[in-house]
Amino acid sequence: MSLVELRSVSKIYRLGEEEIRALDDVSLDIEEGELISIIGPSGSGKSTLMHILGCLDSPTKGTIKLDEVMIERASARQLAAIRNRKIGFVFQFFNLLPKLSVVQNVELPMIYSGIAGKERRQRAMAALEAVELANRAKHRPSQLSGGQQQRAAIARALVNSPRIIFADEPTGNLDSHTGDAILNLFRELSQKGRTIVLVTHDPEIAAVTPRRIEIRDGKIANKVDLTLAGLNRPGMSGQPKGMAEP
Repeated sequence: MSLVELRSVSKIYRLGEEEIRALDDVSLDIEEGELISIIGPSGSGKSTLMHILGCLDSPTKGTIKLDEVMIERASARQLAAIRNRKIGFVFQFFNLLPKLSVVQNVELPMIYSGIAGKERRQRAMAALEAVELANRAKHRPSQLSGGQQQRAAIARALVNSPRIIFADEPTGNLDSHTGDAILNLFRELSQKGRTIVLVTHDPEIAAVTPRRIEIRDGKIANKVDLTLAGLNRPGMSGQPKGMAEP
């Protein structure tokens, strides 16, 4: 079974008599352990799709199954628990609290999970170790570089061992060298079995993922799957010609 299953999902907004279809009959499966990108220009529907996949918004039509849970049937309390325990988020602007230390920022999701202080600190340090940032645990976010702040945000996303991580333009606020390092980190996490979805407008970022879903006008306009050609290898980037699916 797929980790995530979307079936005929639409998101419709109404402005007076006008109907705006942010998503239009989208069906998509995401397998456990996949590194996948969702790419599209501003206004294409990719952010709406991420919000629905991440249980931050509900579809107007269609069904969503995440880790065998039918999301449209879940209560608000159940959805909050799913977001906290099964989903990790990484954003372009890091969203670290400036008055807390790095390790305290990483501990935050576990506070909402009711995990005791000693275990929180141990798990937060282990997550920082995983992103090579343990030596900055006591620093404030303002004392870190942009790349280090994004690593801290990734550690925070990892700390509850979520089933899937959504990264929304995770390199958009970084220089190209630092951005490449962050993408390599996502690739390494994927190779260790993490399920990661990169949401971006940048084809170069999408090119690092074995599978890419292009969104245009609220629809899936194109799919590229390098695994079909046996090209899902570490360090593989770029897109061979003829691999696009309708």
